[in-house]
Amino acid sequence: MSLPPLTIAYWCVLIAALLPYACAWLSKIGSFGPRDNVTPRDWAAKQSGWRSRANAAQANSFEGLPLFIGAVVVAHQWGATQGTVDVLAIAYVALRLVYIALYVRGASAARSAVWTLGLLVSIALFFAGR
Repeated sequence: MSLPPLTIAYWCVLIAALLPYACAWLSKIGSFGPRDNVTPRDWAAKQSGWRSRANAAQANSFEGLPLFIGAVVVAHQWGATQGTVDVLAIAYVALRLVYIALYVRGASAARSAVWTLGLLVSIALFFAGR
């Protein structure tokens, strides 16, 4: 049994789906002291600085994911040119990576601008097949 090859856009969906977990890992990397695995959200709520921002980037990454996934699926269903879908999907992932980096660094104005661009890319995917 062989699986059909995934488009670049579908690979981008997988990458985007893994980004929230990377943010969670980032928020915990190098942290010392007890972490309570029974109530991990309590531990996360007590964090500050870049750890808190990494955790917030995780939440935001989950929040933006459904729109992006839906947009890629719709673009494929409506017969958008594969190259266009792939470029927009790569742009979304690249923008999310920049967004996460800006969020962790605390660059709020730039972060918001990049977030807006990511939203516009997802919206563009919906209309790529028209």
